Amino acid sequence: MLRRSDNALMPDRARGSAKPLHILVIDPNRIRASIIEEGLSEAGHQHVTILGEVPELMRRIVEIDPDVIFIDLENPNRDQLEHMLAVSRAARRPVAMFVDRTDQASMEAAIEAGVSAYIVDGLRKERVKSILDVAVLRFKAFDRLQRQLDTAQSQLAERGTIERAKGILMRNRGMSEAEAYAALRKTAMNQSRRIVEVAESLLLAEDLLNRENER
Repeated sequence: MLRRSDNALMPDRARGSAKPLHILVIDPNRIRASIIEEGLSEAGHQHVTILGEVPELMRRIVEIDPDVIFIDLENPNRDQLEHMLAVSRAARRPVAMFVDRTDQASMEAAIEAGVSAYIVDGLRKERVKSILDVAVLRFKAFDRLQRQLDTAQSQLAERGTIERAKGILMRNRGMSEAEAYAALRKTAMNQSRRIVEVAESLLLAEDLLNRENER
């Protein structure tokens, strides 16, 4: 799964001397792609790659390694839309998607897939810069929230692991909860490891012991 740092995704006016954005435009219609390219050029973005209908699209995206992706689907059928939404989910980049017509289900699917800007009947070169900035800023906000959620979930899982390890010590060694935690903490300090790593080792040892006893 691809990722980008926040600094690499800052709009030009906020990035100072940071490297220019590399923008990938996916559009089988060369005329429509040129509208996006011209709008980007007028906004000062010269590092633009255009792809039409190509096989193994995700492989090409990995090779190109863009900072932002513009997808112009014009009037996509369901298969085309689902394919591009899968690309959006996997790419983990700001994605601006242009369509001529849509429905509520398609719009909701695009949002769920992480599309940062979903533009209906709005492919005009003078709008490209503002759409780019919005896509980048929305992606950054969403990505921060996702990272915070991932961190919270990881911390919750670690607490669960430690609680299970304390339970084993309390059950097998007759320790109190405080004594069990102190034992885990002391072992972690002596071995220069995190408490959750010691807890995981204890759970693994307990699981192996249980399997041996079942034989």
